[in-house]
Amino acid sequence: MATPIIYLLIFVAVLLLVEGVYLLVFGKSISLNKRVNRRLEMLNKGERREEVLERLRKEASQHSDARSIPLYSLLADKAQKGNIAFSPMALIGIMAFACFAAFMALTLSSDAGIFIRIFLALFMGVGGVYFWVNSKAKKRMALMEEQLPDAVELMVRSLRVGHPLPSAIQAVAREIPDPLGTEFGIIADEAAYGRNVAEAISEMAERLDMQDLRFLAVAVSIQQTSGGNLAEVLDGLSKVIRSRFRLFRRVKAITAEPRWSGIFLSAFPVVVMVIIQVVSPDYYDEVKTTAAFIPAAIVVFLLLGANVIFMKVMTTIKV
Repeated sequence: MATPIIYLLIFVAVLLLVEGVYLLVFGKSISLNKRVNRRLEMLNKGERREEVLERLRKEASQHSDARSIPLYSLLADKAQKGNIAFSPMALIGIMAFACFAAFMALTLSSDAGIFIRIFLALFMGVGGVYFWVNSKAKKRMALMEEQLPDAVELMVRSLRVGHPLPSAIQAVAREIPDPLGTEFGIIADEAAYGRNVAEAISEMAERLDMQDLRFLAVAVSIQQTSGGNLAEVLDGLSKVIRSRFRLFRRVKAITAEPRWSGIFLSAFPVVVMVIIQVVSPDYYDEVKTTAAFIPAAIVVFLLLGANVIFMKVMTTIKV
């Protein structure tokens, strides 16, 4: 009767295991809430600028370069946006380890069949790692979207006092914390070694799939080819980005009530079923042996899945 609760606890344990291994290996070096960004810390420790750039570029592109690995392409985009420090092979190894740990936990705590345990272990291991990577990617992308207007305004102030564009980008790399500070630090270092700034910003925009960064790359590219007052263009761009950010927040606030209603309506039947199984395990004994029980249960879960999808579609507003 406690089987669903046991499965849920094992899934949570898999998530905590992955997070624990990540923190054990990389520690505070991957933290996003420090004032001094990771690139500056590496430089302050005495590492050469070329080595830091090469290391950061490798970390930024390692997951996109591994999309050819079977099934890993489903995880590559999320891992790239989250800038997961694990290499692709290490992440696959973590998934295998999580599957093994889940299988052992299921074997010790459940008397389910071998095939059911294998299926659940694969689901918990692979699904748990995907859920963890997805949460890291969402957190990092949300921070970058919030930091971008401040970064553009800092560039505007630097340009207005007479600094060239590479120096303005270098100021962003010094003053803005992670994750955006290190990303702009890569651009600053690449520009110092002769790469076109607009090209570097455009590559970062495509790698992170950020529309506002694409606007920035287009503005810089147009200024380089046609001339003009880049400070005024970027000032207008920062206002547009802030307006878009406020609009996104407003849409999120407006759709909060239906989103939570959808979550409640989707989770309520499952919660009730778990409570019934815990309080009265023999509640369904009289009907579960009938011929219509399995088809009815399948229909109920299909309708529940359709409800989740429909509520997701209804509360997702594209701006």
